[in-house]
Amino acid sequence: MRIVFMGTPDFAVPCLQALLEASYDVVGVFTQPDKPKGRGHKVLPPPVKELALKQGIPVYQPVSLKTEESLAQLTGLAPDLIVVVAYGKILPKAVLELPRLGCINVHASLLPKYRGAGPIQWSVLNGETVTGVTTMYMAQGLDTGDMLLKQETPIGENETASELHDRLSAIGASVLLDTLWALKEGKLSPQKQDDALATHAPMLSKELSLLDFHKPAQMVHNQIRGLSSWPCAATTLHGKRLKVYRSELAPGKQAEPGTVLSGKQLVVACGDGGAVHLTEVQFEGSKRMKSEDFLRGHRVEPGTVLGAE
Repeated sequence: MRIVFMGTPDFAVPCLQALLEASYDVVGVFTQPDKPKGRGHKVLPPPVKELALKQGIPVYQPVSLKTEESLAQLTGLAPDLIVVVAYGKILPKAVLELPRLGCINVHASLLPKYRGAGPIQWSVLNGETVTGVTTMYMAQGLDTGDMLLKQETPIGENETASELHDRLSAIGASVLLDTLWALKEGKLSPQKQDDALATHAPMLSKELSLLDFHKPAQMVHNQIRGLSSWPCAATTLHGKRLKVYRSELAPGKQAEPGTVLSGKQLVVACGDGGAVHLTEVQFEGSKRMKSEDFLRGHRVEPGTVLGAE
């Protein structure tokens, strides 16, 4: 079985690694073009490209899959199957119809819930307690194809989207191998998605960052967990930006939302009478650290109101 793999970020790497370790014939890898990253804007290759090059697999980085050149490259590889994992581009009809065994996608949600680019983050933001991975045949539409296999996993009370991302990427690799085994054995039973149950998980934006402590403590906690890797939840302290990477729910008391309830911990009152303990933060001009370490160098009196400026 000749396989073309399409993927870009870290999430896709375990799937490609699993295919290679299982001795599948990966004849080519399509990934996004190299992009500048970090403060120095150094142009870096996508993680999938790095793995492919180490394994001696041909890499293609078209700006678009809709060009004659891209289609010719794909056609020349003569794939029996295309595997897509967080590639970041819509596959046109001509590509979907090219391989005789179709195109299989690994998606980080229990479809039809959380179709779109941010399923992991939105499952945490919305306070879900269970998520998982779904493999599906790809169709023209955003994650609308027939479902193949699923695997569920619980979401921890304090688990961040970053931590969940890493667990789901490993689960995705396992489900992909199970799917390809079932495909070879003729045991796949595609299931139509119920569009009435579909929800959407759009790309995240920086506008989601600002914490509103008037909301219930659980919602504030979910926001911090869901935005842990990017763009990161944030508030202000003494007029400066305070990023919040991790939190826990804590006993609260009646106080103005945003009020720091303790001088020894960053426990902050929320709108429902509950509270959140901000456990890992980064103050403007400083480095990321545990809140206990932050409080050793920055005195925050009880009664201080975060986000008041």
